[in-house]
Amino acid sequence: MKTTHAILIGSALLAGAALTVPAARCAWAADAAEGGDMHMHHHMMSGTMRSTVDYTLPPVKLIREDGKTVSLIDELNDGRPVILTFIYTTCTTICPMVSQTFEKLQSELGSDRDKVHIVSISIDPEQDTPARLRSYAARFDAGPEWQHYTGTVAASIETQRAFNVYRGDKMNHTPVAFVRAAPGKPWLRIDGFATPAELLSAYHDAVASN
Repeated sequence: MKTTHAILIGSALLAGAALTVPAARCAWAADAAEGGDMHMHHHMMSGTMRSTVDYTLPPVKLIREDGKTVSLIDELNDGRPVILTFIYTTCTTICPMVSQTFEKLQSELGSDRDKVHIVSISIDPEQDTPARLRSYAARFDAGPEWQHYTGTVAASIETQRAFNVYRGDKMNHTPVAFVRAAPGKPWLRIDGFATPAELLSAYHDAVASN
């Protein structure tokens, strides 16, 4: 099944730094169902589009910012709720905004902060070495629950394809976040510039329904 969602960005979200994002990167179409089983489409919230999808994690190895080679499946299925996105460190438009949102979310999780696995996966692994990811993570005060991953080009592309975010060229990537309550549960996909409050609400909803 293949369904295309046209995403409209609210004017409030286009204020400030968002105005620097080229129009081609703002007017995106997310085919959230491809690579997964779409359960439902529902409301737009603050210029974002939500969908609930079952994705099959690929059996790939990634490299964490600490230099350790790990299994993507093992990392995401360690029992913790997961909040995930895709970035690259030289991005000057979308990625800093998404990472700033995750930084704010990290502080707003409160006592739940240590219970959540926040994940940022590089879509530019040739440039994003573990050392560069450590530096990038430090820019956004990433705590131990927020980990950054790189790997081979093949592993990165396979992971992007699994979550249907692969756009061929890193310059064509779009803002998207994924929330999952526990292993075996579907993912809530949020296309667009989700606010910290929206991600926090999505996290609480996911955990409450688990």
